[in-house]
Amino acid sequence: MVQIASDHPYTPEPPQTAALGDLLRGWRLRRGLTQVELALRAEVSTRHVSFVETGRSNPTASMIVTLCDALEVPLRERNTLLLTGGYAPAYPERGLADPPMAAVCDAIAHILKVHEPYPALVVDRGWELVDANDALTPLLAGVADPSLLEPPVNVLRLSLHPDGLAPRIANLAQWRSHLLHRLGKEIEASADARLERLHAELRGYPCPGGADPAAGAGAVGEGIIVPLRLRTDAGVLSLLSVTTVFGTPLEVTVSELAIESFYPADAATARVFTG
Repeated sequence: MVQIASDHPYTPEPPQTAALGDLLRGWRLRRGLTQVELALRAEVSTRHVSFVETGRSNPTASMIVTLCDALEVPLRERNTLLLTGGYAPAYPERGLADPPMAAVCDAIAHILKVHEPYPALVVDRGWELVDANDALTPLLAGVADPSLLEPPVNVLRLSLHPDGLAPRIANLAQWRSHLLHRLGKEIEASADARLERLHAELRGYPCPGGADPAAGAGAVGEGIIVPLRLRTDAGVLSLLSVTTVFGTPLEVTVSELAIESFYPADAATARVFTG
């Protein structure tokens, strides 16, 4: 049975020291925007954007937040930019066991419970398991390397590792491509070095009969939705996943949580879960 670290905090690699203007310019380039386009989004002058990026102007905390809004910078990285600019972080970061997070934990527990008999799990930005319902446990039977089930459990590593679930995934090449594509998009959004290393690790895993492991995050399949087709004692289960995130979060930990809910993709799979 998988062990769950319910209050496991995500700790990304500390960012390299750089000037505020250089960091903001990096985010602008990552988003593929010109200074003019950023200025239009932020409703400031192009001259001001240029002065901020070159260090000729020291932006206020509110201006940094405005530029972050325009650049869709994640909350964790917004705090880094504020600190670099000499200001206090604007977005708190708490553990899930802290009293202010009680309502969030209650909501998560409710979602996981009402989703049974179908499996559902919660992951943080690093794809590390935070919580899961009881329906997930039977799907993890047969994992050859017990260390993959020890906290912190990385869900992507568990899925694609040759001693994890990979040998039991009937459409491994398709599912692997889907996961790598999704992880690649998250790297684009967050510039997270830990996720980049995870992506490189996962690409190095063998994919028997599938695509070249060096292939990055390409197409996710020709169908409408890519299912997870998992071999079990009850036959091949076909599952569709739906991701839920909290809307408009103002707290770092909450902003990085995602609930992955699995639904049967066919009648045969539904019968296995409902008995």
